[in-house]
Amino acid sequence: MSGTDTTRHVTGEDEVVDLCRELIQIDTSNYGDHSGPGERKAAEYVAEKLAEVGLDPQIFESHQGRASTVARIEGEDPSKPALLIHGHTDVVPANAADWTHHPFSGEVADGCVWGRGAVDMKDMDAMTLAVVRDRLRSGRKPPRDIVLAFLADEEAGGTYGARYLVDKHPDLFEGVTEAIGEVGGFSFTVNENLRLYLVETAQKGMHWMRLTVDGTAGHGSMTNTDNAITELCEAVGRLGRHKWPVRVTKTVRSFLDELSDALGTELDPENMDETLAKLGGIAKMVGATLQNSAAPTMLGAGYKVNVIPGQATAHVDGRFLPGYEEEFLADLDRILGPRVRREDVHGDKALETDFDGRLVDAMQTALSAEDPIAKAVPYMLSGGTDAKSFDDLGIRCFGFAPLQLPPELDFAGMFHGIDERVPVEGLKFGVRVLDRFIDAS
Repeated sequence: MSGTDTTRHVTGEDEVVDLCRELIQIDTSNYGDHSGPGERKAAEYVAEKLAEVGLDPQIFESHQGRASTVARIEGEDPSKPALLIHGHTDVVPANAADWTHHPFSGEVADGCVWGRGAVDMKDMDAMTLAVVRDRLRSGRKPPRDIVLAFLADEEAGGTYGARYLVDKHPDLFEGVTEAIGEVGGFSFTVNENLRLYLVETAQKGMHWMRLTVDGTAGHGSMTNTDNAITELCEAVGRLGRHKWPVRVTKTVRSFLDELSDALGTELDPENMDETLAKLGGIAKMVGATLQNSAAPTMLGAGYKVNVIPGQATAHVDGRFLPGYEEEFLADLDRILGPRVRREDVHGDKALETDFDGRLVDAMQTALSAEDPIAKAVPYMLSGGTDAKSFDDLGIRCFGFAPLQLPPELDFAGMFHGIDERVPVEGLKFGVRVLDRFIDAS
């Protein structure tokens, strides 16, 4: 007796949650010194998932265990400029005792997938894998070539991931003119008739630096007017309390104008407290884009309570706005004073591109198709991403990892925070939007 084949094609929406959970369960904590587990296991996992649907992924290991996976999907018209979709597989460390659910469990609870990397950025890795696997299983070629890059080391500046590939294997990105990556495309609900989706078109540059003061070593019981710790702490205190001047860049001006229209009220960047109070959960993320910043993060000095050390050090996370690097460094040296030596531990440029073109139109089209009240707007990221490396190849980069979020979720607080989590429905929404975006781009 003949029957009807009721086997249902597995879709990207069907498997995105499991892909995200399995990626989270692979501990890829990056301590910045090769002491962590590395990304090799994650790279192999991604390569296996891509190979299952007919791709020929390559794994590149820049240092033992520090591995990235790259693959190219042939488009309908390979003569068209190619698109890069990139994500990183490393995560910042997490202390399990602080979490409601174990940070490497990938547990599903309260409608969310929990774990380190849930939003930074194994969610986008999973959405990309889900969309690509679905399209290849169903034989749907993209309009143009797509290069997929799942990268190591982004959380420590990308030296062993994107930077390594750009410097040593630039041929992998031949023909690529545009790229999408993390920290963009997430929603900010204004009201029942409007949801803004923030697309990253700019990001601050970085100067991660070490500060050093030399003084006179001696016995802790004796008077010492040349104490390195005292001098350094006073300088660090000045820096940490400094009120940096507001500088409104092109991208931030566009974002504030869009938000002013949406809220029906003028947002004054010179009155930061009042402006940020109107931004809800994204206030932290946006507030840092109105000025340069320098956050003291580490202190080190001494080895015994009764010994005044001859040297004291501090580390500072410095970020500067596009076009304001020289001003930032000059202000920095003035604040610190002549006794403090500073040296870069890691530095990289700021980025800014216009919010226009076919790729931006494709984002809006894809978002509107899944959310009728969606409006894409540009914004600046206060941190940095692997886009800095790809920009060196002339690739125009955007942050677009689409998520529709509940208004009450503190999305900005999820990044490097405790109890990081991503809504299940947000992941499925992202799969649908990315799929439409690929067709429209």
